[in-house]
Amino acid sequence: MKVAVLKGGRSFEREISLRSGANVEAALRRLGHDVLALDVDKDMVRTLRAEAPDVAFIAMHGHGGEDGTVQELLEIIGGRYTGSGVNASSRAWDKVVAKAAFKADGIPTPDSYAFSQAAFRELGAADALGEIEAQLGLPLVVKPARGGSALGIR
Repeated sequence: MKVAVLKGGRSFEREISLRSGANVEAALRRLGHDVLALDVDKDMVRTLRAEAPDVAFIAMHGHGGEDGTVQELLEIIGGRYTGSGVNASSRAWDKVVAKAAFKADGIPTPDSYAFSQAAFRELGAADALGEIEAQLGLPLVVKPARGGSALGIR
């Protein structure tokens, strides 16, 4: 089977994606697959059309890879791929949207608050941190609403 391993990209998580992709490539080769290692760039669609892999293994991290973008492009061009589809990827990518979906379906999730950078810059949200701590208790986790890995976590 010819497997395109999509890795890299241009997100902040490029380096971890390159490492993940290299590990996937090695494993697929050990299993006897024909591997097309593709450091994703503006030629991705053209390359995939020319190489015609049987399936794409998405090893991209961050925007473009986890947010439904590459999945949608692959669907448009008729490519098969690993992982979740466009809707699930885009919903899971945004932690605020995902938490709302969990709560709506009765799935327990810790209480939380979500603020944009503008709320801190323009509305003084930092002055409410004491109340947030009092309402939620400690320990607290602060993480960007969009993004994977542990980038931006506090």
